[in-house]
Amino acid sequence: MNGPAAPADAPAGTDPVTGRDAILRAARRAFAFRPYAEVTLRSIAADAGVSASLIVKHFATKEGLFNAVADFGPAADRLFAAPLDALGRHLVVTLVRHRRDHGGDLLLRVVFSLGDDDERTLLRERFDQQITRRLAALLTGRDRDLRAELITGQLLGLGSAQSLNRTGAVARATPEALGDLYGPAIQRLIDG
Repeated sequence: MNGPAAPADAPAGTDPVTGRDAILRAARRAFAFRPYAEVTLRSIAADAGVSASLIVKHFATKEGLFNAVADFGPAADRLFAAPLDALGRHLVVTLVRHRRDHGGDLLLRVVFSLGDDDERTLLRERFDQQITRRLAALLTGRDRDLRAELITGQLLGLGSAQSLNRTGAVARATPEALGDLYGPAIQRLIDG
């Protein structure tokens, strides 16, 4: 059975869902490396291989697209969907599988938001609220905030390792093998 037909404004052969994913990937790159005022829907469309009107159809405005890029809530829902006693391995496996299945990291875009303009600050604030603070609220025991920050740092480190060497041992390892090796260190922080 064939999937839904691509909208008339999408390039031939473009799946609407894949087009949306391509737009989000291109927008994440654009907003991470350029100031908000310099980013245009046309440049994002060109990078994504879609029309600017498809971006408007999915996100309405550049602000709507930025808000979608800056929303870590769906990532948090996927990452934290395990009981605390198995969360360390789950975090690793979920992060690695998402990268392999979708070609992008759930969290790493926050690393590139180191500028001081309002939009990059907003990206960091949303990451802190939707990922780090939400994780801290799940933890029990002492130093929950500190442990949550260390856990997110380790997850960002894993994403960086995957990005830096795309053909090395980390890239070749299965999500389960990485979960078995890297998950226990994260689990120790979860357990406190």
